[in-house]
Amino acid sequence: MNIGDKVRLLHGNEEGTITKISNGGRIEIEIEDGFRIPAMKNEVVVIHETEKQYFGNKSSKVQEKESSLPEVKSTKTTDGLYLSYVPINDKTLSLHLINNTEKDYVFMASDIFGDNSKTLSSGTISALSAKKLDEKSIPQFENWPPLFLQFIPINHRAEKTMAPFEKKVKFKASSFFKNQHMAPVLGKKGYLFAIDQQTRALDINKLNQELNEGKGEEPVSQQFKRPEKQIDLHIEKLTKEHEFMSNTEMLKLQMETFEKNLNYAIATGMDEITFIHGLGNGILRKEIHKYLSQLENIKYFQDTQKSRFGYGATLVRIN
Repeated sequence: MNIGDKVRLLHGNEEGTITKISNGGRIEIEIEDGFRIPAMKNEVVVIHETEKQYFGNKSSKVQEKESSLPEVKSTKTTDGLYLSYVPINDKTLSLHLINNTEKDYVFMASDIFGDNSKTLSSGTISALSAKKLDEKSIPQFENWPPLFLQFIPINHRAEKTMAPFEKKVKFKASSFFKNQHMAPVLGKKGYLFAIDQQTRALDINKLNQELNEGKGEEPVSQQFKRPEKQIDLHIEKLTKEHEFMSNTEMLKLQMETFEKNLNYAIATGMDEITFIHGLGNGILRKEIHKYLSQLENIKYFQDTQKSRFGYGATLVRIN
């Protein structure tokens, strides 16, 4: 086998071109739309031109029949914007944004992690075209972050102005895996979802306010809310999205939670409050103690309740 050879997986329907050969019998195959998948040499077979000449269209028919997705009835898909999750293999889906309209759009697609976001793709998507946004792991389905989409219609000539719009998507397994259809433009079977343009119009000022939520001053009605006497700062207690956060992002969230609850404790006249930060590598404890040492209205702070928390908690006495 050489780079550039056409190959087919023995235990799958994928065909592609070898783009990399590594030691130990590992290779990399580029399949349709530029996707690359790893494999072992003994898991693939080289496709010779004589095979296609002999089988003709029969080969493609067999592959279609063996597709991991069940057959779906051929129905005409209406014009619109769509998300399509196309299987690459039995564990990975390729996420595409599809523009099945006669209008171009400026778009941005982002994964949302609480107050944080990660832009997957942005730019212009032309009429009757598709763009790959990301790849998703099926075993990690329950941990997929919400997907936030923003669209601005483009008018290339004087015509009726369409308002920008946005949509936030979070799937449930019960409905996601039942929604199998042929994706327009792509012409591939996958999990297909229409993006309803009748969602709320994109308000730039409100969007900026939402993205900065929690960074500015708390609403007056919540400024003096008395916190619990013990605040657990373990990251899994603060967010379900921690697996997708960097160490810096996790520390930032933990410190914001610590500062907010300490301020509430001081404002509501509490005498003391305990922050459970765990042992770990000691970075969070160090940052908390550094912050406390700079405050004048703190009587003292100390490691506390070894029998219950070990040295993974800090007691703060307030003046």
